[in-house]
Amino acid sequence: MVVGSGYLGGRIGARIRELGGRAVLCSRRPPTARSSTGMDWRELDVRDPRACQDAVRAVAPDAVIAVHGPSDITWCERHPEEAMAAHGAGSANLAAAVGRLPVLLISTDNVFAGTRHSYSESDEVAPANAYGRAKLAAERALLETGRALVLRVSLVYGWDPDGHRPNYFTTCVRRLRAGLPVEAPADHWNTPVLVDDVAAWSTELLRTRRTGVLHLAGPERLSRYAWAGRIARGLGLDAGLVRPVDKAGTAYACRPRNACLHSEQASGLPELAGLWPLDVDEGTRRLAGPALAPERFPTVPAPRSVEE
Repeated sequence: MVVGSGYLGGRIGARIRELGGRAVLCSRRPPTARSSTGMDWRELDVRDPRACQDAVRAVAPDAVIAVHGPSDITWCERHPEEAMAAHGAGSANLAAAVGRLPVLLISTDNVFAGTRHSYSESDEVAPANAYGRAKLAAERALLETGRALVLRVSLVYGWDPDGHRPNYFTTCVRRLRAGLPVEAPADHWNTPVLVDDVAAWSTELLRTRRTGVLHLAGPERLSRYAWAGRIARGLGLDAGLVRPVDKAGTAYACRPRNACLHSEQASGLPELAGLWPLDVDEGTRRLAGPALAPERFPTVPAPRSVEE
């Protein structure tokens, strides 16, 4: 049972199917990602405790992956109560509904202050914004069950032309293909991780019933500006369209300066052998075909301040 049917939830569901399993996506709205095509879906509002109980009873899963709630960090900063209701209270409702089922929660680097270059599992949490506070509440609600694994991920990217809020990679590619400038913060740092790597880790970790907290991030610490330039060069597009700006004047102003993670534990986990995350250049090469192909429908260029 995958709670959340956005780009990441859909890709996790697709990975489960590729491995011969069955995934049911549960969310307020039907999935739009192409990876979710043909997948079972059930309507679910996690803010409703009875609906959570009914969904678990109807789906009868052997495990739950929670990747629900608004991920637009700027929106969450403007609507902190709604963010907490979806992430914090929603996860508490799931915790009460799942009984003894194992649960994996996809969490975020925004649970940290961002004053250090990078954060490991043992570092002290200090949320940088409303989104981070809501996700930390979700972590605690599920970890209290004793059967949950929290997988904190850094900035997830992929080719997502169908999403209502495309990720950073998709938005950069669209603007560059259209010959439009990309204004990218040079003082906001991430460790980007490919969506397929997150899906692969999620399914393997859930299969082993591991619990606790684990970090997943790409192997490089990059500013948004440097990364946008790498995307342009990797796809043969005009890197001169990428222009550095200060984070403070963009939609990223409420985010930690260093939204970067690393893991003290992952190298010792045998189930992750052979699943090490790709760097952004290899990730771009893998995405180049669909990213450079004509889209099915005309698209409106994204605003200059792109979101995740």
